[in-house]
Amino acid sequence: MNIPKVIRKYCAKCKTHTEQKVSIYKAGKRRGSARGERRHAERKRGYGGQKFPKLAKPAKVTKKVTPIMTCTVCKKKYNKPGIRIKKFELIAA
Repeated sequence: MNIPKVIRKYCAKCKTHTEQKVSIYKAGKRRGSARGERRHAERKRGYGGQKFPKLAKPAKVTKKVTPIMTCTVCKKKYNKPGIRIKKFELIAA
């Protein structure tokens, strides 16, 4: 699916239609020191094996892509609901 890099859309902060840059959400780097990560590592230790079953075959063939709109005037960011899609491309239009 092709989506333009810039979309003219309503900005709730500016209360008017503005040019908005489109980017794709990318998850940040996982921290090994986070509480959940430490708990998961602790429960995997010793005898008893993996805490969660390892997926042999994923159930879905596509991933959800979350577009992020950034207002060029006030720099406010808006997350749009995720789209389940195989190929997502930003085009200059």
